[in-house]
Amino acid sequence: MEVLSSIPVELNLDEFLRKVRVAAGSDDARAVAGLLDRVRPIASPKAVYDISYVGERGANTVSVGDVVFTSRVLRVNLGKAHRVFPYIATCGLELESVPGVDGDPLQEYWLDQVRITALSAATAYLRKHIETKHRAGKMSNMSPGSLQDWPISEQAQLFQVFGDMESQIGVKLTDSFLMLPIKSVSGIYFPTETSFESCQLCPREDCPGRAAPYDSNLWQQYAEEKV
Repeated sequence: MEVLSSIPVELNLDEFLRKVRVAAGSDDARAVAGLLDRVRPIASPKAVYDISYVGERGANTVSVGDVVFTSRVLRVNLGKAHRVFPYIATCGLELESVPGVDGDPLQEYWLDQVRITALSAATAYLRKHIETKHRAGKMSNMSPGSLQDWPISEQAQLFQVFGDMESQIGVKLTDSFLMLPIKSVSGIYFPTETSFESCQLCPREDCPGRAAPYDSNLWQQYAEEKV
């Protein structure tokens, strides 16, 4: 298991103003600048990952290390994999409460966008680190809760891979299987010949986080895949 804690996060004022749709030179722009000045010294996104090996496979189950996951899609995706990389990434506890925000809705919105930026920095850094250090080649990933086929309750199994993450990177799992801080993600990176996005199997419309178009025929392919 490796913890990544020295992850840089870029908080360029002009780019951030465009992101939150605030006009440069306005009073709000000066307020945003003040917020960024306060968060830059404390922002500390983090990530943890492990190298695990795929073990027994069932029709709808697959073991990663000593942990058994239940998901037909994950089972098929790991059908030819031997080495995979479970991970958790977070914006960091340092951004949970920032002086000067004080419950102001606009400041809270801007701070939430900072958290999203920090989390994006963590996931990008993590992926590049794995690809470079372990020569992982082309990878895709899946996250518990991203599909009905792999429900969010499987977060409990994923956290079994790592143990106590609150003391390591400040992330804890609630009884409802949500992570705190909220701007945290988890999943498994796996080698792939064809790029995969969970969005391809999700029919939800108007999703702001959609990374690929829905493919109505793909689920049938997973259901019929010989395992």
